[in-house]
Amino acid sequence: MAKSAYLRTKADYSASVVEELIQSDLNELGVAARKLANHAIMLGSGLGFGTTFLKFLASFAAIYLLILDRTNWKTNMLTSLLIPYIFLSLPSVIFSFLRGEFGKWVALIAVVLRLFFPRRFPDWLEMPGALILLLVVAPGFFANTIRGGIVGLFICLAIGCYLLQEHIRASGGFRNSFTKSSGISNSIGIILLFIYPVWALILSI
Repeated sequence: MAKSAYLRTKADYSASVVEELIQSDLNELGVAARKLANHAIMLGSGLGFGTTFLKFLASFAAIYLLILDRTNWKTNMLTSLLIPYIFLSLPSVIFSFLRGEFGKWVALIAVVLRLFFPRRFPDWLEMPGALILLLVVAPGFFANTIRGGIVGLFICLAIGCYLLQEHIRASGGFRNSFTKSSGISNSIGIILLFIYPVWALILSI
């Protein structure tokens, strides 16, 4: 009788120990799951910040190349392709601001100046005026679907590839485009055009 009571007590004790171990493991799994979720959120926010930063970098690189083209670059390349590139890579905050009422007023002033005061409309304002008009009048399909999708990224890559190969050809070869003092800044600006679309494509995959 005492022996059976001893076995029953031992069995009950073993069951309680097992139950406590299982509960402890479940608690540890819960803690691990919460840590995993927190790290995933932090990683996602970090990648989002990185993408936004690269958008700013790519847009400013394209604007820089436009300024060079209007000042001392003087190339025969189709640099007007930088306008759709800026349209596709412009960060959402700036894009929404320029597409709103402010951009409409700027576009209206540009059109009025171009129509009624053509002599007072400088040549260097042609490209910025075209960009503002494109931002304001672009249909939602281009502004919301193409701009934020893979198609827009491939268009940016195609523009970058075209400008790079044309710049290398105009410089007299790949080596000259990175060794001549007049071509280094242009080459760096064009290479910066690749960073955002390549990064965004990697994230989408």
